[in-house]
Amino acid sequence: MIGFLISLVVGGLIGFVAEQIMNREVPGGILGNIILGFLGAWLGGLLLGDWGWTVQGFAVFPAIIGALIVVLIYGWITGKAR
Repeated sequence: MIGFLISLVVGGLIGFVAEQIMNREVPGGILGNIILGFLGAWLGGLLLGDWGWTVQGFAVFPAIIGALIVVLIYGWITGKAR
């Protein structure tokens, strides 16, 4: 149970970092950041593998880069939808 909670916190932090770097707000607040962090970790792992620091199963650098890509794609989708 503690591992799951730590995963949520790490995912949220990764999402928050990506949100701040891209200077865009992801809807959903904390839950949106957690989802962004998990999606970013998944995408970063697919594209870049597992290099760098690993925290609770998240390779930090690929996860942040993946989250940046997810924020960019989200911006494109919402920009075209408006």
